[in-house]
Amino acid sequence: MKPRIYVESSVISYAASRKSPNAKTAYRQEVTQMWWSKAVDQFALESSAIVQFEIAAGDATAALKRLKLFASLVCIPLHEELASLSERLLLEGLVPRSEPEDASHIAQATLTQVDYIATWNFAHMVGPQAKYRLVQGIERWGYKAPLLATPEEILEGLMS
Repeated sequence: MKPRIYVESSVISYAASRKSPNAKTAYRQEVTQMWWSKAVDQFALESSAIVQFEIAAGDATAALKRLKLFASLVCIPLHEELASLSERLLLEGLVPRSEPEDASHIAQATLTQVDYIATWNFAHMVGPQAKYRLVQGIERWGYKAPLLATPEEILEGLMS
């Protein structure tokens, strides 16, 4: 059985967008596209209606590109405890109250027991302090925390 990865909105956005003039963004786009081409064979790539809603917003042409990528993923049904765990993440300060979608991604991935969350969201998910707080809180509540990782981190494991 392949490891399961919940693909968060930022990954789809980087994979589908035209090359940015910003060097850091362009690098992440390139890494994401390389990761995507390798990950489809080695992982079960999944997402949710939360991601679909987020990536459908904005410029219509860009949204269509993002939605086309989304269509290649397995869309897992929203878990019945999603609202409850999302709210707990927000109330406990593990995710800022201003970022309810981020809490929903983390809750959905946790409740559906995926192995990884692939994201470029350093502020609330894969930054060292954020990752530490999330894993500690999720496991303290009795859940198995998914591994929060950037496509670059996951790609390094594929290349070694």
